[in-house]
Amino acid sequence: MEPADNSDTAALPLPNLIPRHRELIPTPCGPIKPCSELSFPVKIYFCVTVLSLLSVIGLTIETLTQQTEEDFTISFIQLVGVVFCVYYVTRGILQENRQELVVFVLSILLVMFRSIVNFTVLSAEQKPKLLARFILILLVGSFDVICAIILIQSESMMAFRVGGALESLQSQYFMLNLCFSMLTFDLQAQLCLCVLLTSLPAITLLHNIISATGVLWACLKVTISIIAILKELKPLVWIFLSQNVPEVVYLIYLLYMVITEWGKGNSYTLEAAVITGSCISVAIKSVLFWALIHVYRSFGQGLRERMFSSYGRIDS
Repeated sequence: MEPADNSDTAALPLPNLIPRHRELIPTPCGPIKPCSELSFPVKIYFCVTVLSLLSVIGLTIETLTQQTEEDFTISFIQLVGVVFCVYYVTRGILQENRQELVVFVLSILLVMFRSIVNFTVLSAEQKPKLLARFILILLVGSFDVICAIILIQSESMMAFRVGGALESLQSQYFMLNLCFSMLTFDLQAQLCLCVLLTSLPAITLLHNIISATGVLWACLKVTISIIAILKELKPLVWIFLSQNVPEVVYLIYLLYMVITEWGKGNSYTLEAAVITGSCISVAIKSVLFWALIHVYRSFGQGLRERMFSSYGRIDS
């Protein structure tokens, strides 16, 4: 009877504890799901959202040349935000990334709020001309926000598919994802601050040069951080952290300069935007440093191999 029992035991299916990430697509910011895995409603939402964002980008570009300098700056920052929104919603859906979807919702709400403010201050003759566009932005924006909130509340299996059944690897994957999200938010905040700085009335030529250099500096910093995380290179992590020190010092100086020059212009809009943007940038960097420290401590514990082993060598 014992051999029969052994054959019966051997015939039983063994539990599959290997993470199901072989069909995922590798990217520099982690694996994503193929579009074929998305449900039909999510595919419809994804297509409608991307098309609506592209429409907002077109409308914003069209109206940029018809605005004053202050409105031009705010509209250009809105344009940068909408471009990043395309990335946020794409990564949020294909990677089941809740942080990206939350920022996407906040960005869409900001676009809707600015549309409401702009429509409110229009004259009675201009409102009928822009009424259709205003209603379209509100309807599409509400649709995007409601569907994104539903996706945020839905269950995410990406951490299990990448990290497997080990809770430690799932936690490491979450921190890695958070780190990549914070890098993107930090890049967007720095680009917007550079645009704001070039529009302040009290800004000198030196600050304009620093702002232009800041765009290249931000791109270089993000590149170094991505390489450091993907290759698990600790020296590059320290280089990235040191790159943020002059940024924080300059933000503190910028806040001091804006506060001392407060009220000397005709409007407080740009000054308030600089103060708000600087505070948001510091908050983003704080979360980024916290997440990066956790990712730094998890180097060499197997997450890198889990993420890329099924696609061949990561160096390829």
